[in-house]
Amino acid sequence: MENEQRKLRNLKKSKKRKRFSGLFRKQFVITISVVLLSFVFLGSALMVLVAGVWMNEKLDLLEENTKSVSRNAEMVLSSQFNGNKGGGAAALIYNSISQSSEILDADFFITNEQGEVVFCKEMAYEYMMGDDGRCFIHGTQNIPADIVKSISKGQQYRATGTMDGQFVNQTFIIGCPLTIKGEFKGTVFGTMPVANGLLPYISGIFRMFSLASLIAFVIAFVLVYAATYRMVRPLRQMSEAAKQYAVGDFSNRVTVTHSRLTRDERTEIDELAEAFNSMATDLSALEMSRRSFVSNVSHELKTPMTTISGFIDGILDGTIDKENQDKYLSIVSDEVKRLSRLVTGMLNMTKLEAGKMEIKPVEFDISEMLFNTLLSFEQIIEKRNIDVQGLEEVTENKVIADKDMINQVVYNLVDNAVKFTPDGGCITVASKSDAEKAIIKIRNTGNGIAPDEINKIFERFYKVDKSRSYDAKGAGMGLYIVKSIIEIHGGTIEAHSEVGEYTEFIFNLPK
Repeated sequence: MENEQRKLRNLKKSKKRKRFSGLFRKQFVITISVVLLSFVFLGSALMVLVAGVWMNEKLDLLEENTKSVSRNAEMVLSSQFNGNKGGGAAALIYNSISQSSEILDADFFITNEQGEVVFCKEMAYEYMMGDDGRCFIHGTQNIPADIVKSISKGQQYRATGTMDGQFVNQTFIIGCPLTIKGEFKGTVFGTMPVANGLLPYISGIFRMFSLASLIAFVIAFVLVYAATYRMVRPLRQMSEAAKQYAVGDFSNRVTVTHSRLTRDERTEIDELAEAFNSMATDLSALEMSRRSFVSNVSHELKTPMTTISGFIDGILDGTIDKENQDKYLSIVSDEVKRLSRLVTGMLNMTKLEAGKMEIKPVEFDISEMLFNTLLSFEQIIEKRNIDVQGLEEVTENKVIADKDMINQVVYNLVDNAVKFTPDGGCITVASKSDAEKAIIKIRNTGNGIAPDEINKIFERFYKVDKSRSYDAKGAGMGLYIVKSIIEIHGGTIEAHSEVGEYTEFIFNLPK
């Protein structure tokens, strides 16, 4: 009992491992990797875009406040506070710079025409000033001459960087000209370290995006899993069915997921599943034909060989007297010819399928061939009282083709007509032509062929229901070989039948 339970558990584990392996695993990993990379790319692009928008907004805000400081400084320096009351003017400028700096968490300062800092918020405090009267923070700064010159011409300076080493870290920099009564007197700069506000802002955006992405990724994971499993299920069924087909079991079929949809609406997987099922049906029919062929060939070989062996042994051991030896030798000869025809048919079928059948075209009269073939069956026709009609209307009908091959076609069709025509029945032949082809018709009365079999009689190894046959001999190769020979000559052959009435074969050959 424990062993059976253990085997059952191992089987379930094996099926589970199989479920998560192979194509399903590869497809799932690839799809979910694409989704993950898409999130990473989207997040990276979002961070870059957000950073760019934030930087532009900060630069715009810094520019606006720098211009405001510049206007205030121009107004103060141009008013009554300039001159004897310069200390008051400086206090107002310090106050304006300090307020703007605190509001934006930025740094504003004013330089003279040479680029030296003359006003900054630190100058309002004595402890921030050195003995030379310079600010400890801005005293060492000296704006590059090319930048000052550019600003002096009325151009605004807007950049992100270190201004040739004036700042340690990446900094937003805005520079505006300071003019008094239309005369350039210096520059007003507004600066703000990039990292001061960008990193917290980006971090907040990143946290929100990560949370939203995590939720979306979980949903995508579930959907991709379900979709992938559903998509590869027919392929998994095909794999299992193919293994059964390999051992000769063609009963398994693949489920077509969207079988109710139109052909244009179906997916490639659905079409593949349908084609796979169709292939399985054909393989099943072919396997049945093959088994029938093997059975028929075995019977066809065994019967004449038994007959040949029995009669020859009877002649050799004296069981058959000398007066009857010729009779039985004649039977042996017929059986040998029968074996020869069977082997020749098998060889011809092999050559046809391998594409090694060589055509040797010559010009000949196919009407004459039809007439001579019927003459070879004269004894059987007379014995069974079969009426042959249409010969009086047959005229010369020449074609260029392989004479031996076409003779095999005519012989097989006439042979079938004689076999399946009942005693006292009728065979009708016709040989006509038009501008492009020769047309041969051979019709015989009899049981006929059922509609569901008429389209199968040209398949290899296929034999019509023996219960309706007057002669059950044959391996099901004759009509297949006939059709193949006609087709390699560029012609066509078709069969018509009415159950209980007649069977008719019509073939044509290009002239």
